[in-house]
Amino acid sequence: MLSYSTGGSGSGADVEKVREATTLVKERASDLAVEGPIQYDAAVDPSVAATKLKESAVAGKASVLIFPDLNTGNNTYKAVQRSASAVAIGPVLQGLNMPVNDLSRGSTVQDIVNTISITAIQAKG
Repeated sequence: MLSYSTGGSGSGADVEKVREATTLVKERASDLAVEGPIQYDAAVDPSVAATKLKESAVAGKASVLIFPDLNTGNNTYKAVQRSASAVAIGPVLQGLNMPVNDLSRGSTVQDIVNTISITAIQAKG
């Protein structure tokens, strides 16, 4: 659960929102390994995790990153997608009766094909 703060290093409304969301996840899905608030570097880099949050089972090994809001998530995924030629699929919406997904106006043909593929898989499920 990403934040500009790791553990108890910072405070403020944005950090508290992530802290509360992490608590809810732990209460409702205790089988999930989740950490938050945690900064990106501590989430994915074991050497940073060792200094910032050494007792965590997730820090330094995170494979799913939850961004604190749409603005942060959208800007970050587009930056990584364009600067690292990474494949980004989404946003993928879940929990609806029928599959519905979204495409950015800047989508490439491959983005469209990927989103159609995911939507078709959702429709079968």
